[in-house]
Amino acid sequence: SYEYSDFKNLEFDAYMVMTNELEDKSFRVLEVDNHTIIPHSLQIRMLITASDVIHSWAVPSLGVKVDAVPGRLNQLSFFSNRTGMFYGQCSEICGANHSFMPIVLEAVPLANFLNWLNK
Repeated sequence: SYEYSDFKNLEFDAYMVMTNELEDKSFRVLEVDNHTIIPHSLQIRMLITASDVIHSWAVPSLGVKVDAVPGRLNQLSFFSNRTGMFYGQCSEICGANHSFMPIVLEAVPLANFLNWLNK
């Protein structure tokens, strides 16, 4: 689940796209139905938590990895200096189906990000 609390309390869930529903050139077990949109060339601050077990929110191509611990808030800060798609996964052995928790960040120009927020 993702929440953009600074922008009209926008909230959504991102679930893995099943193999039989994938479009061409999509990554199996890494594609999600709702991408997390971020503006590139701006510092991004995220607060991470969990509601059930310890998870680890990791996007290796951005050099970020932080544990999501129930009852705790962890903070991370990162910067994307280019547009594009960044893929990651939960990298903690957190129980059944833990490998099916993909992360997709889509870094876009600020104008595109603002247009997305207004939709």
